[in-house]
Amino acid sequence: MFQLIKKDAKTNARRGVLHTAHGEIQSPFFMPVGTNATVKTLTNEDLLELDSPIVLSNTYHLFLRPGMEVIAKAGGLHKFMSWPRPILTDSGGYQVFSLSKLRELNDDGVFFQSHIDGSTQFFSPEKVIEIEEVLGSDMIMPLDECAPYPCEQTEAETSVKRTTLWAQRSWKYFLARKMQGKQHLFGIVQGATYKDLRERSAREIIGIGFDGYAVGGVSVGEPVEVMFETLDWVMPLLPQDRPRYFMGIGMPDQIVRAVAEGIDMFDTCVPTRYGRNGSAFTSAGRKVIRNAQYATDFTPLDDQCACAVCRKYTRAYI
Repeated sequence: MFQLIKKDAKTNARRGVLHTAHGEIQSPFFMPVGTNATVKTLTNEDLLELDSPIVLSNTYHLFLRPGMEVIAKAGGLHKFMSWPRPILTDSGGYQVFSLSKLRELNDDGVFFQSHIDGSTQFFSPEKVIEIEEVLGSDMIMPLDECAPYPCEQTEAETSVKRTTLWAQRSWKYFLARKMQGKQHLFGIVQGATYKDLRERSAREIIGIGFDGYAVGGVSVGEPVEVMFETLDWVMPLLPQDRPRYFMGIGMPDQIVRAVAEGIDMFDTCVPTRYGRNGSAFTSAGRKVIRNAQYATDFTPLDDQCACAVCRKYTRAYI
């Protein structure tokens, strides 16, 4: 799946290629978040013009609406959303814990109430893999338990134990369904902000033999330095021949820093969310375009950028 091309001599940064059923992706790369099979405010044509190599979508949201029957009839997620390039789907575990009212959580899985209609639903490790098989996404994530920040060490340890158990079941089911080669299943490292638990989780997840590895349970409210300390604990343990995914990370300075640590993949809703609220990331830093100082500023948003907006429109107009 992953081919390492070159490593930087001064940092841990690296270049590689991920091979998927819907094309190759040069790494490192950023994944725009299209939670409900669409990236907010952008069409697929916009994304292709930007040369986005991949989009990320969410199993939880797609399962609840439009539902698997609709997507199956469409011929899978790629055909449903008319996207020709690779797709990664998150398991939806984070959304289950953050958006839903939990009814029961145990080693079997999690019962939850839909945030749409209040109906009771159940996700098990096997159920999530089954859903992602219907979606047909190129890279898929297993069900995991993301501990909150802050949390006691005992709570984080329970999360690690359950994440490992669910990972083992997910991989076993993935192999039994003969999905390997068609789709690529990643393992997720948990452990909150505890070094021993992060290292333990990494070793246990790596021992299963996934196609790629993700550092999860980050960007959940902890300070940035704590987040990168977590990365420092895990990175030396991750295999060189597998892609590495820093989940939910997408601020420009954080991406640059994480690339230097050896991360290959990133995602966040930051670009579209900030854009909808009047912010732009430019070569000169972040600009809040709604500020009064730009009302009579007839210069481009970023004179170093060749996108359609920067070529045609002024800060005042935007």
